[in-house]
Amino acid sequence: MSMMCDWAREALLAGGVIPAHPLALTEEGAFDPVHQRALTRYYAAAGADGIAVGVHTTQFEIREPSVGLLAPVLACARDALDEIERGGGRRLVRIAGVCGATPQACDEARLARDLGYHAGLLSLSALRDADDPQLIEHCERVGEILPLVGFYLQPAVGGRRLSVEFWRCLAALPSVVAIKMAPFNRYQTLDVVRGIAGSGRASEMALYTGNDDSIVVDLLTRFDLAEGESVRAVGGLLGHWAVWTARAVELFARVRAAAGSGASIPPDLLTLAAQVTDMNAALFDPAHDFAGCIAGIQHVLWRQGLLGSPRTLNPRESLSPNQAAELHRVRTAYPHLIDDEFVKRHRSEWV
Repeated sequence: MSMMCDWAREALLAGGVIPAHPLALTEEGAFDPVHQRALTRYYAAAGADGIAVGVHTTQFEIREPSVGLLAPVLACARDALDEIERGGGRRLVRIAGVCGATPQACDEARLARDLGYHAGLLSLSALRDADDPQLIEHCERVGEILPLVGFYLQPAVGGRRLSVEFWRCLAALPSVVAIKMAPFNRYQTLDVVRGIAGSGRASEMALYTGNDDSIVVDLLTRFDLAEGESVRAVGGLLGHWAVWTARAVELFARVRAAAGSGASIPPDLLTLAAQVTDMNAALFDPAHDFAGCIAGIQHVLWRQGLLGSPRTLNPRESLSPNQAAELHRVRTAYPHLIDDEFVKRHRSEWV
């Protein structure tokens, strides 16, 4: 079984803000390492506790042989984080996306391990027809190479349905250090929580929300269900937090303080929860079945000057009709949730 270094495991268990790292491309569609490193520096400066690279927000197409960007993108983030640490900056937990059938997933886990990543966010989308025992065997094999963050990816963007029993068996694996619940569905979210609660290892792993449609509510909730231990989400590993990250860090600190106080939840936090979800609706484009979810993130970062181009690898992934207007609407309506001034002050330090 692969082991995670002590400080990274403690940081992951403590919880925090982990943005899903986007991909920087030039106007011509080539890889842009200058802006790729700038994004990593931005997340560190904004106060993030980790980053997840090579995940859905980074665009799964980086793995295609004709693209060949998985290793360069992982190495670019590694180099930027090493530079930050050498300069006296804080250490961030490094999570790499791991995808594909077992041979590919094992190869990606070895690559991430050799590049110094602490854990792999394991997508099961390629095993669409596998049953629970086959899925667990797959996870065990990958977990022998790299500590794992289990991942419930929403079906609308390529995920598959996963049972309570699967989550119970997955959470029982010693190689699993965290689980990201991101089905964008309350019933399926509870399936993950029930699985962790009944695994006997709830206190040994970290639960992160990836439900970008329910960020604040997930972070405020203590899940006391019919079986097992009480479970809380200790942080978020979110595509939404790839933008406006400095405000996300402030929001997380306030939500965590409220959740840990034992007092009643302030009503204004529930109002804020709805505002965050409204912003996510503009960013992730559920009005068009999430077709613009990556393009929305790219657009915001490009407008801020953190990307040189809003391009994506897949030319079909672009802003949906009216999405730009929706992004303008929420930016105007919720200035307390955007960090444009922070980015403007420091952009030249990062790019």
